Amino acid sequence: MLYGLPRPTVDVDFLSAVPIHETANLESLAGMGSALHNKHGVYVQHVGFVTVPDSYEDRLMPIFPSAYRRLRLLGLEAYDLALSKLERNSARDREDVRFLARAVPLDLAVLEDRYRLELRPYLAAIGRHDLTIRLWIEMLGGQ
Repeated sequence: MLYGLPRPTVDVDFLSAVPIHETANLESLAGMGSALHNKHGVYVQHVGFVTVPDSYEDRLMPIFPSAYRRLRLLGLEAYDLALSKLERNSARDREDVRFLARAVPLDLAVLEDRYRLELRPYLAAIGRHDLTIRLWIEMLGGQ
């Protein structure tokens, strides 16, 4: 949504809530099946098992900065968002990365550097992910 992806969504994924102990409360108030979900057709969902580049918090971007009095929404910067999709690497993830590469546009050298310096050290299947980033760079270079 932050980058204009035209595909509709019914959930807003979040990595964390501040303070952290409010995560469960947030999901009960606005999660799937909540009154807010039933009223607006959109719900929040905690995604605790996604690997994002180191220092991603320093690059978070405000979403609707003046819209809410008591809520502050922040989104992943484009490179961090793209790299958050690397481990799963589903067809939808690759389409999202292609979209980001055109919409932002992404600098492939920055994408690869951030992968090597800030994400790769935290991944388990290094060979698989090295191959994925090489294939992504090739895919995006041909656009």
